[in-house]
Formats: sequence, C-alpha cells, structure tokens
Amino acid sequence: MTNNLVRDGLYKGKQIWLDKTTGLKKVDNGALPGRKTPPEQVAAAVNLFYSGLSINEVSRNASPIFNVSPPSKATVYEWVTDYTKLALHETKGMKASTGDTWVCDEQVQRIGGLKYWVWTVMDGDTRYILANHISPTRTIRDVTTLFREAKGNSIGAPKHIITDGMPAYPEGIERVFGGQTKHVVSGGIRAETNNNLSERLQGTIRQRTKVMRGMHSPETARMVMDGWTLHYNLFRPHEGLDNRTPAQTAKIDTPFTNWEDVARRDVQPFSKQRIIRETAMRQERIMGQEMRNKPILPTGPVLGTRRRRGLV
Repeated sequence: MTNNLVRDGLYKGKQIWLDKTTGLKKVDNGALPGRKTPPEQVAAAVNLFYSGLSINEVSRNASPIFNVSPPSKATVYEWVTDYTKLALHETKGMKASTGDTWVCDEQVQRIGGLKYWVWTVMDGDTRYILANHISPTRTIRDVTTLFREAKGNSIGAPKHIITDGMPAYPEGIERVFGGQTKHVVSGGIRAETNNNLSERLQGTIRQRTKVMRGMHSPETARMVMDGWTLHYNLFRPHEGLDNRTPAQTAKIDTPFTNWEDVARRDVQPFSKQRIIRETAMRQERIMGQEMRNKPILPTGPVLGTRRRRGLV
C-alpha cells in the first residue's frame, strides 16, 4: 500500500482502504496493483474457458466457486484475451524434444459463418502440439506454412509424418524437410499404430473445437486456438504420459505451471493494446455508419434549373 492509503474499517471481514488523495475507498480482496480481481479467480475463469465452457457459462460458474458476484461476459472475455496474449508472449520460442513420428490432420470449422480449415501437427511420442494453422484453402502453401511452424518449434525433424493422404501433403513435406522425412498415409488395419495416432489427434482436435465455437473472426479464432494449445501443452497432465504434461514430456522448461502463474504477471501492457485496438475498431464502425447514412448529393447539373434559366 502507498502512503496515501489508510485503513478505514472493515466490510464483511475485509479491510477497507481510503485513498486520501482521491477520497475513494476499496476493499482489500487480494487483487494485484491495478487489477480489481484476485489472480486465483482470474485464473479459474480462464481455465474454465479452455476446459470447454463458453464465456457465458464461465460467467455463471464463477459466482458459486468463489462466493462472489459473477463477472460479466465482457470481463471474462477481457481476461481470456489479455492473459492468453501475455502467456503466448512469455512462452514464445520454446522448442520441444520430439520423437520420430509426427501426425497431422485438418478439419473444417465455421468461423464467422464461413468455412475454414484448421490444421494441427502433434508429436506422437510426447503428444506435444507443434503447430496450428487456419486457412480458407487446402493448398501446398498452407501445408508448407504449417510444417515450417512445426519445424521451428521442435529441436529435431521427424522421420515420418502421418496424414490422411491429402495430395498437398507430400509436396509440402518435401519443401520443408527434404528427403529426411517420409510421408505416411494413415488407414487400414495393417496400419494400427498410425490409426491410433491419428485418432488420438482427432480426439484432441474435438476438444479444441468445443472451445473455438462461436468465434466471429479468423483473428479471434487464431488467438483462442493458440491459447488452447498452450493450455493443452503446458497445463494439462495426461494419464498416458504418467500424469505429466506434453511440455514436461518434451523436456521444455516453462515459465508457468498453471493459469494462476500467468495471472500473477503484469498484464496491463496487453490490456492497453486491446483497448487501443477496440477503440480504433469502434471508430471505424462509427465512420462507416456515418458514411452509409450520408445523403448522396448530385454531382452534375440539374437540367430543370438549366431550362428555367434558358441555358438549354
């Protein structure tokens, strides 16, 4: 507390502080400086969202968990957005120790009413998700972009990449890995191991699809997709990995062990960026509305006026 704050009684057992400069009072609820909500409550809300609850469901469920007034849907959205971007910034550049086999899949998802392809690459040994990609097309360029990201997030290259056999995969794999990586098409009883890996990835993607439902723009969908991937890689232990996370199995030294670790960091720079972006978007919408409502004035001569004046 600063020297301007003095004790001013209790409210429901919590200390009330009076700011002598502004005359404002606030309850000491454990929130960090500049924030209104304690980090454990923020972390619980973000964790619930990435566990599959909608923003609206998170808002409703936060109240009984902490015996507090439920946060608004806008507040929950701001928490998810700001702390996700903070976590992604702090974990940028991490590289995983992966196995010899990766598995890749692409699935259709509606975003803003339009059809997009959501691509994923996962390491078969550690279950670590190495890359995601969203695109309206399924081309060699999309495959190349996907595998370049995966290669950049791994210490080594795989010997095999299992896919569903889409024609663009062989060329894209060749462009990124050269001849050191073999393309394998999943399918059939004879390829039971390959099928199991593909089914495991598809099950993981179904979990993510639930979180990404209702996204209205590719930009928001990418942010949520990357946030869910971080949640999956860093914070979710797996029974098949001896109750370790994919990141632990991939020998990654992470700065966080859960969302509360993230919520205790200074998020204000990311909050300010969001506010600036939202303000600019709001101004663009207002200007667009004003332009649509602006009457269209004639640009040429009015013939009736010219006739009255004897000009024609």
